[in-house]
Amino acid sequence: MRCPFCSATEDKVVDTRPSEDEQIVRRRRECVGCGKRFTTYERVEELLPSVVKKDARREPFDRIKLLAGVTKACEKRPVPMAALEELADSIERSLRETGEKEIASSKIGDAVLSRLREIDDVAYLRFATVYMHFKDANELLSEVQRLLRWKGQDP
Repeated sequence: MRCPFCSATEDKVVDTRPSEDEQIVRRRRECVGCGKRFTTYERVEELLPSVVKKDARREPFDRIKLLAGVTKACEKRPVPMAALEELADSIERSLRETGEKEIASSKIGDAVLSRLREIDDVAYLRFATVYMHFKDANELLSEVQRLLRWKGQDP
């Protein structure tokens, strides 16, 4: 582990704690070189399925990319980062549980939409606008009406 302050490679572990679900270990470290402390997180590396894109390209699942997309959709919305982390955790967990080696990107997009719909209407519509490639305002209006019906608020 390299110190983020002085780049030294020697450190000592000062404190170790498991996360609530015991999937991640938090370690507090102290650099032997400069004496500053920093935190690292360890998790078991599990193989996730490859994502099959619309053009048939395959790429590894990227949690950071998923979080970036939902964070952008929730920009300037009252959505706590913890809710977005939980969304990403939930999708990652469901991908792992499928046991499949490959998964279509559309399935991931659909999962994000269904979870965002429960978190924030505006974030859902922002994500849907990019993900569903609406051709015109009528398609967007149809999606808004579908969202309102789902929420039990007839348009």
